Amino acid sequence: MTLRVGVIGTGMIGQDHIRRLTQVLSGVQVVAVSDIDRDRAKAAAPKGAEVFDTLQALIRSESVQAMVICSWGPAHEEALLECIAAGKPVFCEKPLVTTEAAALRVMEAEVAFGRRLVQVGFMRRFDADYRRLKAVIDGGTLGAPLLYHSVHRNASVPEGLYTSDMPLNDTLVHDADISRWLLDDEVTGVEVRVPRRSSRGKDLRDPTVVLLHMASGALVDVEISVNIGYGYDIRGEVSCEEGVAALPNRPAIVISDRHGIRQAIPEDWRERFIEAYDQEFREWIVAAARGTATGPSTWDGYAATLIADAALRAVESGRLEPIRMRGKPALYGTPVAVAA
Repeated sequence: MTLRVGVIGTGMIGQDHIRRLTQVLSGVQVVAVSDIDRDRAKAAAPKGAEVFDTLQALIRSESVQAMVICSWGPAHEEALLECIAAGKPVFCEKPLVTTEAAALRVMEAEVAFGRRLVQVGFMRRFDADYRRLKAVIDGGTLGAPLLYHSVHRNASVPEGLYTSDMPLNDTLVHDADISRWLLDDEVTGVEVRVPRRSSRGKDLRDPTVVLLHMASGALVDVEISVNIGYGYDIRGEVSCEEGVAALPNRPAIVISDRHGIRQAIPEDWRERFIEAYDQEFREWIVAAARGTATGPSTWDGYAATLIADAALRAVESGRLEPIRMRGKPALYGTPVAVAA
């Protein structure tokens, strides 16, 4: 059976997902699109796909079985609530929403519906290297994790479109989510430190160091540098009681010749995580065809929103900012025990 999908938002990530769904993956067909810019939606629509003027009309269409949301963050809540009301599985690019109140409204609607419908686009969980690293941690051979070091470096970001808050409310969410997932732990507090600014970033607050305090007592430090210049460099290393495990550099090929020893560096997120994006959609398509969702949940999106909010408070206060989560609904699995 072919899953009939509608896509809301046909900007850069929306267009890339449409390409993925129409040219790379099987068992799926993009039958409808919508965007605030109708001309852009028409240009991005695959042959035969209907262009809708409103997200409500698209979601309610009987021709659409499942949804992909790629619009800007503040518009996600309305689309998600419509999808849940219609009982349609939905893949939502990060962020889930942009406020705690919105996250709670989406969560309450999904819990009331009684079945998971939402998958959030935290693609690192589907990367083969991160999955191998998690298998090492979960295997227990290195003992309990004590520290996790996460590095997120971009060569550059668009001037004028990327603000000083975005490393904390946009970029950080990937590192926060992968840390929670790898360590099977929740974040209870956030600290932020801003060192000397890079001249490459001009007035941008860059780089930034974030310290996540986990419920188990483990610590996660996140280095965010969005104007590093040399490429897109994502790293991770966990220090445990009995040893250390780290992600390999990608691509893994190392060249040795008369110029020395060198290794290529991905240019951007699409090159580094293209296989992870493909895999997250493979798994989503299987789940959505069954009328449900898999992978990162509304709960995970809610957690990321709280962490980003706390980080924004912490950069202003200079203090450890606590995170207070509501009780985890049974729909999203076993809650993490928080140390007294």
